[in-house]
Amino acid sequence: MHRARVFFAAHGITHIDRVVTDNGSCYRAKDFAKVLHGARHQRIAPYTPRHNGKVERYNRILAEDFLYAREWHSEQQRSEALHVWNIHYNYHRPHTAAGNQPPATRLHTGVTNVMASYT
Repeated sequence: MHRARVFFAAHGITHIDRVVTDNGSCYRAKDFAKVLHGARHQRIAPYTPRHNGKVERYNRILAEDFLYAREWHSEQQRSEALHVWNIHYNYHRPHTAAGNQPPATRLHTGVTNVMASYT
């Protein structure tokens, strides 16, 4: 949560209203409740991953378009490529839920870290 708050603040989002999670034990812990800093914690219904649709869809796209799209020769190679892929996913790849625009177009402060090329 701390890293998420720093990331969102850097993009002009200073207040988090709610956090939606599954019902994993880590999200039921008292320590997690403390780091919410007043944000409402909304849990999805048990055994219904479709309620956590945004995360489930991202995981599916990640698996199909990145993880299993090629063979990785090392964890370092995969990790470095994942960084580039996430930039593509958030700043270049059109999303139908965002009017066929990348999610970064919805940021109020604009996009400041787009790479000119992937090489």
